[in-house]
Amino acid sequence: MSASYRATYQASIDDPEAFWLAAAAAIDWITQPTRALDDSAAPLYRWYPDAELNTCFNALDRHVRDGRADQPALIYDSAMTGTTRSYSYAELLNHVARFAGALAAQGVGRGDRVIVYLPMIPEAAIAMLACARLGAVHSVVFGGFSAKELAARIVDAEPVLVVTATGGLEPGRTVEYLPIVADALASAGVELPVIVKRRKEIPVEHDWLDWDELEADAEPADPVPVAATDPLYILYTSGTTGKPKGVVRDNGGHAVAMAWSMQYIYDVGPGQVMWAASDVGWVVGHSYIVYAPLLVGATTVVYEGKPVGTPDAGAFWRVIQDHRVRVLFTAPTAIRAIRKADPDAAALARYDISSLQTLFVAGERLDPATFEWARQVLDRPVVDHWWQTETGWAICANPRGLEPLPIKPGSPSVPVPGYRLQVLAGDGSPVPAGTEGAIVLGLPLPPGTLTGLWRAGDRYLASYLSAYPGNYLTGDDGYLDDDGYLYVLGRSDDVINVAGHRLSSGAMEAAIAGHPAVAECAVIGIPDELKGDRPSGYVVLKEGADVTEAQLREELIIRVRHDIGAVAAFRDVTVVAALPKTRSGKILRKTMRQIVAGQDYPVPSTIEDPAVLDALADRLRPDRPRPPE
Repeated sequence: MSASYRATYQASIDDPEAFWLAAAAAIDWITQPTRALDDSAAPLYRWYPDAELNTCFNALDRHVRDGRADQPALIYDSAMTGTTRSYSYAELLNHVARFAGALAAQGVGRGDRVIVYLPMIPEAAIAMLACARLGAVHSVVFGGFSAKELAARIVDAEPVLVVTATGGLEPGRTVEYLPIVADALASAGVELPVIVKRRKEIPVEHDWLDWDELEADAEPADPVPVAATDPLYILYTSGTTGKPKGVVRDNGGHAVAMAWSMQYIYDVGPGQVMWAASDVGWVVGHSYIVYAPLLVGATTVVYEGKPVGTPDAGAFWRVIQDHRVRVLFTAPTAIRAIRKADPDAAALARYDISSLQTLFVAGERLDPATFEWARQVLDRPVVDHWWQTETGWAICANPRGLEPLPIKPGSPSVPVPGYRLQVLAGDGSPVPAGTEGAIVLGLPLPPGTLTGLWRAGDRYLASYLSAYPGNYLTGDDGYLDDDGYLYVLGRSDDVINVAGHRLSSGAMEAAIAGHPAVAECAVIGIPDELKGDRPSGYVVLKEGADVTEAQLREELIIRVRHDIGAVAAFRDVTVVAALPKTRSGKILRKTMRQIVAGQDYPVPSTIEDPAVLDALADRLRPDRPRPPE
């Protein structure tokens, strides 16, 4: 490891108070913090308890003030409509201030919650920043989520207003949002004002408030001072009980962490272009589409499209070329989709991606085969990094703004400064290097991480802080190597117990994904009378792959036996057309296990394409019980 990383990391651990007070200098404060950490209510901690700021002012106004008024702040690129629009910092500020004025005219004020239910259009970022300008708390719900899921968030957050659009665009279809919103409000039993952005591609008539009319008539709103500890947003993540968990992010710690991460993790600064190919409905969209790039005066890209099919596997390379993207951040599933459609990266030759410095990936395990493919075809560093909705930014990464460390395939590298990461045995004792255990983070967590769950303090303590007192439980298993690099083996429930041996599904997937015919794969544990569980592999082939299923099965058995050992007892291989995934790219392994076991299974609200799940279920169990409505 480099001395620069070691020194920076150690400083953050030895004296977090001094470290994060120094980092706070990157933010414009209304009331400067005199101390970093409030530990009076441990294990619940607060950052910058005596400070005040406005996040929107830091993202927009100060850059206009400091000479960046004409610099591009946000570039909207829609592969669905074929349109591109660039907003300067001055233009974006004007839209945000006016829409904040429109919200204020509807009675929205400091501390009020606003539901944002929008597709990937500039108005999504504008609505979020307008809420932050007023000190209101936004809760973004992925555009197209079902009425049931939207209603659950309305009931929990108790918003005063909903912001939506007439619909979203998907390849080959449109999704009308207004019937979903109407059903959700009816189900929640509330009547709320609804502001609608009318899209000309989806010209639906309605009786709700019109975005463009309200913004045109509004008086621009000034930024409202808020406490650093006041909530900036609520972002719901799925819960094991079926009730979504509202992760709460504060204003002050979030702003400091976002600015710090842009400089030291991503190596992106003022005037440079960062593209997070995600959605504002996910934490990546909150952190690295909307807030972090703007907080440091960079340019962000809002992309409405897919990595393939809009129009082809060169879509990402075209965006990089057209907008001179310095850093691309996407999910491994997007890279796998491109690799599947264009194994030889022929489309890449059509574009000039010389601006690209680094590819960052997160959100799903980056298997070594996908890593190696991306590294070879891009000839750039490919940096896996690991984080969660709850943390809001990277737990482990290879920090490109410090002296870069060696990259190890299969590892998201080392703990980011501020995170006291350990791997523990069941009794809470640290395990030796190379030994698998539960990945935990010592308290206090650094700034920018969750402050708790919305109106569910007991649930926060029970879910995250009770298993290993003094530590936050990540829910992932893994191990540290002798160099301090972390290897995340997967969620604790993704470990397969074969005849008493705890085996990582991720390790088996890595072995399978290395086969030249395999585009992507998933391994799950299915019940076995003799061994308890046995691993079963599900494989999607690359376009044009020439291999029989029997031949593939034999070759994959050999690969797993070579990499894992005969103890894995791997012999089940099924070729499928596609794997069921969430919209953020996570494979729905739990649902796959339920299908194979013949159990009833609910269709997860986060699923990307329910038809994929149905096709898989028909393939695996033609006589299956149908999912409940």
